[in-house]
Amino acid sequence: MNTLSKYFFNGLLFLAPIVMTLYILYFIVSAIDQIFGVKFPGLGILITIPLVTIIGFFVSTFLARGAAKLIDKLFSRMPFIKMIYSAIKDLVSAFVGEKKRFDKPVLVTLSPDNTVQTFGFVTRESLETIGMADKMAVYLPQSYNFAGNVIVVPKEQVTPLELESGKVMTFIVSGGVSGF
Repeated sequence: MNTLSKYFFNGLLFLAPIVMTLYILYFIVSAIDQIFGVKFPGLGILITIPLVTIIGFFVSTFLARGAAKLIDKLFSRMPFIKMIYSAIKDLVSAFVGEKKRFDKPVLVTLSPDNTVQTFGFVTRESLETIGMADKMAVYLPQSYNFAGNVIVVPKEQVTPLELESGKVMTFIVSGGVSGF
């Protein structure tokens, strides 16, 4: 029975990530297909990619920038919607676009004896505007999650890393299993 259990768990370890990934992709494709009301599976994705690209081109033109700014202001001023819109906008712009924010990976020392350290990303070099000139803000993503914490630490506890941001994020999010 022990050998059968081992085979079962080996199969589970192999299949679970594949099946879960395929299910999530299926869910996303199905949701997009439902939004566009298409009957052919995957056609929604084929419509979405060029549509988003065309909208990106449109909002990049001189004439549309004003309209884009107006829409941004509108969403940024509405109670409750402002909170959701700003958080999503900041999160997306932190990873893509011209103002990437997770581009400074660091190692943060958390214990006085230097035995506990964690990886993160500098989000603010100085907190002088709130009376903490000797501190900085570091974002600590959580493993297996799309969440994290911002911590405020003395600058001397932060060591810049000469590593690619994407690899550091992969390492953190995977719980240290992937990356580098």
